[in-house]
Amino acid sequence: MSATLLDKLWSAHEIKRNADGASLLWVDRHLVHEGSHHAFAKLAERGMKVAEPGLTFGVADHYAPTRSRDHIADPDIAKMLDRLEKNTAAHGVQLFGLRDPRQGIVHVLGPEQGLTLPGLLINCGDSHTSTHGAFGALAFGIGATQVAHVLATQTIWQVKPRAMRIVVEGALGPGVTAKDIALHWIAKLGTSGAAGHAVEYAGSAIEALSMEGRMTLCNLSIEGGARFGMIAPDQTTFDYVKARPFAPDGALWDEALADWAGLHSDAEAHFDKEARFDAGEIAPTVTWGTTPEQALPITEAVPDPATLTGARAEAAEAAIAYMGLAPGQKLDGTPVDQVFLGSCTNARIEDLRAAAAILKGRRAKVPGVVSPGSMLVRAQAEGEGLDTVFREAGLDWVASGCSMCVGMNGDLVAAGKRCASSTNRNFRGRQGKGARTHLMSPVMVAAAAVTGTLTDARPLMAGRL
Repeated sequence: MSATLLDKLWSAHEIKRNADGASLLWVDRHLVHEGSHHAFAKLAERGMKVAEPGLTFGVADHYAPTRSRDHIADPDIAKMLDRLEKNTAAHGVQLFGLRDPRQGIVHVLGPEQGLTLPGLLINCGDSHTSTHGAFGALAFGIGATQVAHVLATQTIWQVKPRAMRIVVEGALGPGVTAKDIALHWIAKLGTSGAAGHAVEYAGSAIEALSMEGRMTLCNLSIEGGARFGMIAPDQTTFDYVKARPFAPDGALWDEALADWAGLHSDAEAHFDKEARFDAGEIAPTVTWGTTPEQALPITEAVPDPATLTGARAEAAEAAIAYMGLAPGQKLDGTPVDQVFLGSCTNARIEDLRAAAAILKGRRAKVPGVVSPGSMLVRAQAEGEGLDTVFREAGLDWVASGCSMCVGMNGDLVAAGKRCASSTNRNFRGRQGKGARTHLMSPVMVAAAAVTGTLTDARPLMAGRL
């Protein structure tokens, strides 16, 4: 019988299925960060230990300071990091903490270390765990109660989502990236367009993406309502994984390759829902509102709520008011106050190289922060001289962490200020109370820095990318 990639991954991890349809699944990797302290407290209340400490990994990211790490001035931030260190030490869990040279954002560090592998089931108390699906893994975020359950049992109860396929065929144009693919389909289908579904991405445009691009795309799946996203592993995947510290090697590598070769949807597999897009029709895209679906090509203008109906009109009117824009206002040329290049969505080496190519030899007209996805990415970027490009452009080159994506570590956008951002969410107050966030790709962030406005990056790329 033909099966989807979802079917194959699900059945490989299903221990039992209840009459109500919920499945008990085995968890191969459990990634925990500072927010896991509630779950560790639940274990302590019951006198329980972590069931599989060897399959559990701690990562400091959300509260990780990007400056002055030797002396954390905020006692609340220091407390959160200290809790993670003590909880992981008490249970024998390996920690990639603040002083570890491999520290980084959990969704960058996991693939980088080879903790993320095809065919695994990966959980983390963070919605952007969907990132790891780029490797053909079953990866999804879970809540605090579920984190405690996984810690105690190394299993999780889940209802299998429906299968959806998003096919993108053709070649992307210059300056169009995986970020633009994601914002494009979310804008077309809405933030509930994939609700209740696991999305498998397919098509020639997806196959042509690097692993960095695939991670960006799967990362944003959750913003379109999907439970998670995934891409069938191929040679690009295997080349990325090979020789990573936690990846199999020797005979185990050969066995793994043979196993991973079967991780794809069969030709006749049934999908409950499918959407198709032409890559050639996707343009550099930015958000104008307060959800990822409120996005348009940079060449377009802010929509007029009067041309919309019902809830969409009300949402547009509210978003335009919050963002300080006007109906019909051109997106290209809208002034920004600052830029941010970072987050689990777009802070990998490929992202930094692309942004640096635009910034090299130019000065930023607005201040900005560049926070690499991990300290290893930071070291690699410095080895390539990218940090010099960012610094000479006038941007702050800082350490790795979630930083201004969510603002838990003190990196914030001030109220009323407008930020061109490579992050994943533009919700009200996401980057700080009253902050106005425009989501876009790294090259578009770099272009916004150069001009001080939302800008089509393509003319600035000429002869550089």
